[in-house]
Amino acid sequence: MTCPISPFRTRSRAFFAAGPLLALGAALLFAPPPAVAAGDSQPPSIRLRVAGGLADLRQYVRHEQPFWSRRVPELTGGRVKVEIAPFDRSGIRGQEMLQLMRLGVVPFGNVLLSLAAADDPELNGIDLPVLNPDVASLRRTAALWRPGLKALLRDRYAVELLAVYTYPAQVVFCRRPFSGLSDLAGRRVRTSSVGQSELVSALGAAPVVIPFAETLGAMRSGVVECAITAAMSGNAIGLHELTSHLSRLAVGWGVSVFAVNRTTWLALPEDVRTSLGEGLRQLEDEIWRSAEVETENGLACNAGSDDCVDGRRGRMTIVEERDQDEALRAQLLRDVVLPSWVRRCGAGCAETWNRHIAPALGLWAKER
Repeated sequence: MTCPISPFRTRSRAFFAAGPLLALGAALLFAPPPAVAAGDSQPPSIRLRVAGGLADLRQYVRHEQPFWSRRVPELTGGRVKVEIAPFDRSGIRGQEMLQLMRLGVVPFGNVLLSLAAADDPELNGIDLPVLNPDVASLRRTAALWRPGLKALLRDRYAVELLAVYTYPAQVVFCRRPFSGLSDLAGRRVRTSSVGQSELVSALGAAPVVIPFAETLGAMRSGVVECAITAAMSGNAIGLHELTSHLSRLAVGWGVSVFAVNRTTWLALPEDVRTSLGEGLRQLEDEIWRSAEVETENGLACNAGSDDCVDGRRGRMTIVEERDQDEALRAQLLRDVVLPSWVRRCGAGCAETWNRHIAPALGLWAKER
């Protein structure tokens, strides 16, 4: 049985996957606009195409799509019009986004760092497993890592960093009670990345890499008995009906960057770049606040709290972090997470970490 393809999906796939001819078209589309002739009252209009974040998630539906469709025209006095489509419904593999942006095939794009890190592990140093147990920690890490990330994107991919976004915290759902990370030993745990799998293995558990869409079925059939995913996303698919305990400690977040091909960016008029930059800074703040609110709301809904909004109320027990959990988290970072990342990433990554992150955390990477 074949699934119908929406006209919007067909159009967005055709635009973003058109290959070398599109790169030429993008170069022409984003060339400096012609000078306004004497007597003309309005500068020429500009049309942009944007590959946004993951379809159907709140970041895209409530923030990215309205920003580009409504606020950008308002910010630019109607001068800039934008067509936006989520990258995962546009024929784009997240692993290839930066290369497509470097070529100009995708001029503006949201890059999920955990996917891009498959080819370039240095990109995901901002969001290593258990590095950021809460949003305050993530904000600190993002601020420290941002200058190096900006330079990396410009030098290696010829793209300009415009914003850093985050999805809500990734937490642990389990069918049976647990009191902390150490209790996961011996259990089969759904993971979504190499880093998460390395962490779970270090805990004495068995990692099983499963796409999010298959998580509920894997839990129902007993393929896994725990799953790492966002609290509200898990609630939306019904994990709260199959599991009993949920951790507050964030295993990871899902950080992404919004960037633009540098040639495309410099071809835009300076006043347009200024308006877009100011608007994107506001959008970034909104997305971070939303991720924090959604994380807490996900916990409240799964627990059945009166604070639950926009979710289904469960009866789960929230596992709070204990002193011994913090000690274990620090030990895992020092002995497993950071060394494993450096082993995949190389000595240059260790040097970058030690320059930007280590002085603040007191956690130094050993060059191999």
